[in-house]
This record gives sequence, C-alpha cells and structure tokens, in this order.
Amino acid sequence: MQSSYLHKKKILLVDDEPELLSMLRSFLTADGFRSVVSATTMKDGLAIARSESPDLAILDVMLPDGDGFMLMQQIRTFSQMPIIFLTARDEAADKLAGLGLGADDYMAKPFLPQELLLRIYAVMRRCYKEDTSLIALDDCTVDLSRAQVVREREVISLTAKEHLLIETLARNEGKIVTVDALCEALWGDNPFGYENSLNTHVRRIREKIERDPSKPVSLITIKGLGYKLNTRE
Repeated sequence: MQSSYLHKKKILLVDDEPELLSMLRSFLTADGFRSVVSATTMKDGLAIARSESPDLAILDVMLPDGDGFMLMQQIRTFSQMPIIFLTARDEAADKLAGLGLGADDYMAKPFLPQELLLRIYAVMRRCYKEDTSLIALDDCTVDLSRAQVVREREVISLTAKEHLLIETLARNEGKIVTVDALCEALWGDNPFGYENSLNTHVRRIREKIERDPSKPVSLITIKGLGYKLNTRE
C-alpha cells in the first residue's frame, strides 16, 4: 500500500497515442491517484502545465508539434516538477539528452505498467517529503512540531505525555493501538498499573481536540482493546 499523500499529487501525461493515454490514466487511477490530466500535443501539454500546476509530468519524446525535450525546457522556465520521459526512442543519445536536461527518469516503450508505477513512486518520494508534523482531525489540527492544537483562532498547548500519546496514535492512524502498547510508549518498559493515568490523558486530549468530548469522533475508544485516531484528509 502506497502512502496516501502521494496519491493526492497531480500527474500530467503528454503522448500522441490516445489509447496509451487512456490506459495510463486508468492504471494510475486504479492505483489510487486522484488527479491525472493529459494532452496529445506539446502546445496543450505546456498549457496544462502552466494552468494546472501538476506535481509530476510523464512526457513522450516524439510529439506532433515538437518533442518532449523542447517541452521540458519550456516547463523548466516556470516549474521544477519532476519529469519522466516515456518514449519509443531508446537510443543512448536520447536518454543522455533527457537526463542531461534534468529529467528524473527515462523509460522506453514497450514497458511494464507496474515498473512505471514503481518509478513514479520512487521519483515522487525523492521530490516530495511527507509532512507528518501536522495531523488534521475532525474539529482541529494538531501541530506536533509545536505541541499545539489549533481550533479556528484558538491555540491550545499539549503536555509532553499528551504529545507522545497523539504521536503514537498518529503513527498507527486508523488502527487500534492497545492499552498496553500506549502505556509502554508513555511510561517505558514497565507500563503496568498506568491504565488509569492513560485514561486521564485521553480525557484531557479529548477536551482539547473534540467538539463534544463526551461523543468523540477523532480519538475513539475500542472497548476491551485500546484506542485509535481517525484523521481527515
């Protein structure tokens, strides 16, 4: 399972083969990418790159009104988005030309869609680092880097234990974290006897993050097991 933050990135496809564009769009969408835009000419690809600010471009070299190298050079005048060349031209000189211009990768047709997908993820991870310090909840945002809860114009500080508790739950977002695991995270290798203290910290956190602490929607109790944190995108 790939990280959801990558699936939020917009991908631009530029190729003069409509069937290939359709296949790539379907493949990427099925894998989880939510925004895939495409063009069949250099002119249209450049216009989309300017107007829609994609996060990654996959360019064919041979285009009816120019080539991918020219398109990349024009894109580079206003964007540093990562670029992958996908082309039938597999000559070493073309590959070196593309990489020499600053392309992030170069694949020859025919290709395995799964390999292209792996290369897309590899390039994106190099270029886009996930910000794990901000946690968006139903009624607020938790800023772990500042140990603060931000609710509209209100800023509420977190204690060290509250910070560690939310951080532990956030690392396991959407999953149940047992009481024993949370107690061990907060109090070390001998966590027995801290369940009441844990419950107290949970109650205080809910007072800071929930709209109605008596009916929590973000920090949920899983009876007999532990807790889980529900975040929003």
